[in-house]
Amino acid sequence: MSNIVYQVLAVLVMGLVTYLCRMIPLVFMKKHIENKYVKSFLFYIPYAVIAALTFPAIFYSTGSIWTAVIGTIVALVMAFFKINMTIVAIVSVVVVFGFGFII
Repeated sequence: MSNIVYQVLAVLVMGLVTYLCRMIPLVFMKKHIENKYVKSFLFYIPYAVIAALTFPAIFYSTGSIWTAVIGTIVALVMAFFKINMTIVAIVSVVVVFGFGFII
């Protein structure tokens, strides 16, 4: 088989797996979830996935690992104090940009 056939087959398999992962819970979960532990687990999944996807990219997004570390620390401290997410992002970018000239 040619390379294109393998690529098309790979895309179809990935699409099927993605579809099944989304449809199986809808098919089998007919009742409302009442267990507080399961509800809390499901509540935090989106946050964990976003963190797992973005956190490693933070350290490779700048030319220097040190500016990335400083920006991450600034963002984490501001997030700890529950500052607005837009302000956290803007201040972190400005801090990274500023330290880029120093380091």
